[in-house]
Amino acid sequence: MPELPQLTDARLSLQNRVAELTFMRDDVRNALTGTTLVEDILSVVNWCNRTPQVSVLILTGAGKAFSAGGNVKQMRDREGMFSGSALQIQDQYRRGIQQLPLALQRSEIPLIAAINGPAIGAGMDLACMCDLRIGSTETLLGETFINLGVVSGDGGSWFLPRLIGHQRAAELLFTGRLIKAEEALELGLLLKLVPADQLLDQTRELASTIAAKPPHAVRLNKRLLQLSQRQELAEFLDLCATFQGLSHHQADHLEAVNAFLEKRPTKFTGS
Repeated sequence: MPELPQLTDARLSLQNRVAELTFMRDDVRNALTGTTLVEDILSVVNWCNRTPQVSVLILTGAGKAFSAGGNVKQMRDREGMFSGSALQIQDQYRRGIQQLPLALQRSEIPLIAAINGPAIGAGMDLACMCDLRIGSTETLLGETFINLGVVSGDGGSWFLPRLIGHQRAAELLFTGRLIKAEEALELGLLLKLVPADQLLDQTRELASTIAAKPPHAVRLNKRLLQLSQRQELAEFLDLCATFQGLSHHQADHLEAVNAFLEKRPTKFTGS
């Protein structure tokens, strides 16, 4: 069992290659500003990247909300990252919450958001940075920055159109309206919608299915998905060939082939 990182406002567990990160600031609806949740998430993602015993990371919130995003009271009072001159605020965004999309974009394992309640502003963006999103009847999403006279400073307008297309993303960004779980499912923001009391169980079931696959193949497929967004096809195909050559020399690949031919369960070792 690898040593878990020390966190302040979140709780981390690891079982059967599935890591689960729970935001523990229900007192502020798991806001990402005015807490250490950004630092905790960064620490966990970096830990997952360098820990071969982890294949999947689940992100969820304790209490009523997934994440309320920015702390509006701090915005009003010009406190924390919202304090100082325009240049100081810019720098605080760059060195603070903007490290979150950069880190999640560098994640080497699949990320699953179990959206247990409202995910508003930067909270919605955090969910959109994940590979998979499962919602419940309590899920409520909102790209609400425009309602406060600001923009998505953490890159939400980069992620959202890649998930649901330009026109639908534009409507949500320009109106700042809230989206109930059923509409989020129709838009493709959610992979599936489950009863609230089954959210974590069904998310863990999906995570366990992924974690049961050959660990090297999970990480290589994650890297290909990320790189496919910014590479030309010819360059991307070269990388696919390289990754395939690496995969063919993994012991887990041979185990998977033999298990398939022998019609027996696989026994992967991570090698």
